[in-house]
Amino acid sequence: MLPSANSALCYQNSSEGSILNFHVGINLSSNLTPLIENSDIWYDKQISTEPTMSVKLEDSTPKMIPADSFTGKKVIDREGIDYGKVKHIHINPNTLCVCGVTIHQGFRRDYFLAEDYVDKFTEKTLLLSRPPIRIGIPVIDTDRRKIGKVKRIHRHPDTKEIESIEIADGITHSKIISKSEIWGVGEKVILGMTKDQFKKLE
Repeated sequence: MLPSANSALCYQNSSEGSILNFHVGINLSSNLTPLIENSDIWYDKQISTEPTMSVKLEDSTPKMIPADSFTGKKVIDREGIDYGKVKHIHINPNTLCVCGVTIHQGFRRDYFLAEDYVDKFTEKTLLLSRPPIRIGIPVIDTDRRKIGKVKRIHRHPDTKEIESIEIADGITHSKIISKSEIWGVGEKVILGMTKDQFKKLE
């Protein structure tokens, strides 16, 4: 920046060489705040003397809820379908985050749901983000004809994600269907094939 008409330049000689001191003289009016020199950048800076107002910040600490308070809550999806009640909350020992829940649905009918099924907890329910596949529910085809019931669910040993389901279509006969063959899930499992196509499967 070039000095203005009311600026003063002075040189200070020393054994190490010449140093340029640049000082800007400014006339202050009565309604301006005083100026002090900032030695780091050789310029004058304005410092406010106005009174400051303290602001109380809202408490940002997340609300703590005991995990056992969720036990017994009804489990539903967005359609209002009842899937049982919360039996256990599973915690990841490394992250201390919820990694899944065990749902109790009648006598000896407990099943596990991974965390991605959980939408949110409310005061009275656990709301699911999507309906889960459960053992014992009916299986139908694309024409809504009954095929059988879910006999067994096969999950990946590490991720617990469903890989396939076993469908009982008779007293002693059953077939395994890949997850990719499942068209929809709700109160029933809907396959993306007809009953005749299912019968032709090996």
